[in-house]
Amino acid sequence: MPTLLITGANRGLGLALVESYAARGWRVHACCRMPERAHALRAVPGEVILHRLDVRDRTAYPPLADRLGEEAIDVLIANAGIGGPRDRIEMLEVPAWFETFHVNCIAPLALAGALRRHVARSRQKKMIAISSVLGSIGDNRSGGLYAYRCSKAALDMAWRTLACELREEGVLCTLLHPGWVRTALGGEGAPLEPREAAEAIRAVIAELGPEHNGRFLDQRGREIPW
Repeated sequence: MPTLLITGANRGLGLALVESYAARGWRVHACCRMPERAHALRAVPGEVILHRLDVRDRTAYPPLADRLGEEAIDVLIANAGIGGPRDRIEMLEVPAWFETFHVNCIAPLALAGALRRHVARSRQKKMIAISSVLGSIGDNRSGGLYAYRCSKAALDMAWRTLACELREEGVLCTLLHPGWVRTALGGEGAPLEPREAAEAIRAVIAELGPEHNGRFLDQRGREIPW
């Protein structure tokens, strides 16, 4: 039985990914801040194991790794993220910027560091970070969302560097843009339902090979410029 571990699993895209993988017989380790309140997540049929994890808490990663023991993680998805402040350049909310970088860039890297051996001992050996086209410098043609854009661009660099570091262990590190999804972060005007985006992402992940290591792809598997 293949195994998935995902953060930000209690709602939106994360919840839809849990449902998608669990429905196909995967063992799913679903991480969220307050499992006792994650009623929709608890109701997902299949082998879904909930873990309490606040990705901002650097002391929470070693206990998570210990709880997993020697279990192999075929696919790790660093999905948890926040939108950050919608501030103007005349008055930047610096503490909110730090939190955005922490959640969107540092936390995924910390997760990868804590669980690299669990992924390396699996058959599929895939580490996925959910990024955004808004972090693309080459594709940026609009203003605003400074903190979010910058945090995702930083994540892209971190994951690309991780891909280089873990290449010798056979671990595949790929960045995925899920599309504009109708979630709390994406807003009601987004064209994609979480379930639709999750199915597309799962299909892309299934087809990833060594040639996709360190690459930045959209939900259809197309390259996104850095």
